[in-house]
Amino acid sequence: MRVRFAPSPTGKLHVGNARTALFNWLLARGRGGTFVLRIEDTDVERSTPESEATIISDIRWLGLDWDEGPDTGGPFGPYRQSERAALYTRYAHQLIEQGHAYYCFCSREQLDADRAEALASGRPAHYAGTCRRLLTEQVEARRAAGETPAIRFRVRDNYEVRFEDAVRGEVRFHTDVIGDPIIVRAEGTPAYNLAVVVDDALMGITQVIRGEDHISNTPRQILLYEALGFTPPAFAHLALVMGQDHTPLSKRHGATSVGEFRRKGYLPEALVNYLALIGWSPGNDEELLPIAEMARRFSLDNVGLSAGVFDEEKLAWVNRHYLKAAEPARLVDLALPYFAEAGLSMTPDEVGLSYLASVMPIASSSVDRLNQVPGRLAVLFDFSADAALGDEAVRAEMATAEAGAVARALAEELASAPRLDRERFRAAANAVKAKTGQKGKGLFHPIRIALTGRAEGPELDLVVPAIDRGAELPASCGIPIIVGCRERAAAFARALGA
Repeated sequence: MRVRFAPSPTGKLHVGNARTALFNWLLARGRGGTFVLRIEDTDVERSTPESEATIISDIRWLGLDWDEGPDTGGPFGPYRQSERAALYTRYAHQLIEQGHAYYCFCSREQLDADRAEALASGRPAHYAGTCRRLLTEQVEARRAAGETPAIRFRVRDNYEVRFEDAVRGEVRFHTDVIGDPIIVRAEGTPAYNLAVVVDDALMGITQVIRGEDHISNTPRQILLYEALGFTPPAFAHLALVMGQDHTPLSKRHGATSVGEFRRKGYLPEALVNYLALIGWSPGNDEELLPIAEMARRFSLDNVGLSAGVFDEEKLAWVNRHYLKAAEPARLVDLALPYFAEAGLSMTPDEVGLSYLASVMPIASSSVDRLNQVPGRLAVLFDFSADAALGDEAVRAEMATAEAGAVARALAEELASAPRLDRERFRAAANAVKAKTGQKGKGLFHPIRIALTGRAEGPELDLVVPAIDRGAELPASCGIPIIVGCRERAAAFARALGA
C-alpha cells in the first residue's frame, strides 16, 4: 500500500486538507504502508517557498511523519512537481504521438464565447472541440508561424467511465459531459490532471484518498491512466468539512487553518483526535483515542458519506482532556509564548521551570486552550489591593462590617505566620472563623478577595500554597516576583482602612 498527501503551497494548511492528510497517514500506518508527501507547485504564480515551509511545519506539528518526500527523498523523487517538468512534457508528447492528445490554438476570448453559446443553448459548457479537427499540416503551419498552442487530451466519445469509490460505491460519468481538458498550458506548464496522473503512476500510489471536490477530476484522470498504459489507483473521496451553517468551512466561520488553531493554543494530539472524528467513527462510541490506536482501527469502511461539521466547542472539549493529561513541564514550555503575549515575559531557569510546572495543573484543569493559561495564573503574578477595591462590586462587598472584619483578622493572623501550605491555610482560615464568627461564603469570599484581589478564580486550597511557594523563589529564577499571602493580606487591610 502506498498513499500520498499532495498539498499545493499556495496558502495555509486548511483543517479539511489536514484531515485528508491524517486519513492517508492513518491508513498507511495501520496497514504497514508507505506515506508519501508530494508538493504540487505547478501553479507558478501562487506557489511560494514560505507556504511550503508552513505546510510542512504544520504537518509535522500534527505528528504526521512521511516515508518519502521533498526533504527526506525516496526512490521515486523528486517530490516537487516543479522539479518533474521533463516527465510531464515526455508523457504529453507520447499522448500526441498516439493520437490521445492534440494541439489547441483557441484564444481565451474564443473559449469564453463558445462557453456562453453552450450555456445559452442548454448544452454542457465544456470545450467545443474546435481544434480536434485540425489537420497535421495546419497545426505545423500555425506553430511555424509562431503560435503557441496548449495541449488537450482527446476524451473518448460516447463512453461511460465507471470506478468504485471506497466511500461512495460505484460512480459513473459519461464522456458527453466531460469535454477535452487542457493537459499542458500554452506557456508549457502541466495542468493538474496530467501531473497528478503521471506522478501517482510513477510513484506507485495504490490508493488516492482526497476531498470530494476532486471527484469530477477522476473520470478525466482514469482516461489518462488508460491512454498512458497505467493502472489507475483505488479512489476514495471524502465529504467536505463544513461550518456550523453546513456550508464549506471558510474564513467567515472563524479559524480554518492548522496554524490558526496552533496559535490559539490547541494541542496537536487534540486537533488530530478531533479531525479524525469528522467523518470517521472508531466504533464503540469512543471519541478520545491516541493516534496509534486510531491507526490500528482506521478503515475506509467506517468513513461516512455525509459531510462533517467542524464544531470548535467540541474541539475545545477534546483539548481539555489532553491538557489535563499532558505533562506539566511540557505545558510550561508550550505556554511560555502566551505569557509573553500577555505582558509577562519570562526566562525561567531550572528553579523557575520547576515552580511553573508545579502550578500548571491549576490552569490545565480549567482552561480550553493554552492561550488561556496566563489569564488563569495571573492571580499569582498580579496583585493590587487598590485595583481590587476599584471594582464597585468588590468595594461594596468589602465595605460591610463582616467582610472588613474577616480581612483585618486575616492580616493579623498571617502577620507572624510562616508561609502557607494547604494545612496551614486551613488552620489560618479556622482561626479567622473563630475570631469573626463568619463561615462559608461569608468567610472565604473576603479571604479570596484579600489574597488574590479577585472575586473569583482557582480553588483557594490550590492557589494560596502556590502564591506562598512563589514568594520564596529567588529573584534570579527568571519569573516575575510573586507577592506572598502575608504581604497581600497586610496591603489589603491597609487599603481597606484608607
